[in-house]
Amino acid sequence: MTSTESVRLTAGEKAPELCLQNHEDKKICLSDFLGSKVVLYFYPKDLTPGCTTQASELTQILPRLSKAGYKVVGVSPDSPERHREFIKRIGIGFDLLSDPEKEAMARWGTFGKKMMYGRETVGVIRSTFLVDENGVIAKTWYATKAAGHADRLAREIGLPE
Repeated sequence: MTSTESVRLTAGEKAPELCLQNHEDKKICLSDFLGSKVVLYFYPKDLTPGCTTQASELTQILPRLSKAGYKVVGVSPDSPERHREFIKRIGIGFDLLSDPEKEAMARWGTFGKKMMYGRETVGVIRSTFLVDENGVIAKTWYATKAAGHADRLAREIGLPE
């Protein structure tokens, strides 16, 4: 596991590369998406209430995101097997990547100290990034709330209905 000191990425920075196994045990790299816009989101754990809500809401707006040229990719510490179960159970329509050592999360500033139930703890910081066609971060949302995030995302990027 990596340090708990988080970095904070900002719009305009080159997105850090990540190459992780997806739910089909296939290695997926962020650079595979050059030429496409990407909604990259980091979340704590498959099949938990908040993460299920967030993935379901993103799946609901996926046709609109796709029409606007976006790909969606989720990252958590869960295994590819757990991701398969999550995808099957709620019908997720995009790749889920496995970062069990939390190394990519540390580079993206999505693993570290956070407040949970009024106490400081260390864990996955639910966060979303828009990465443009050139691999540059266009927008960041750190410490997002799961419920309603997809609608907030759609509004902020001006996603057509």
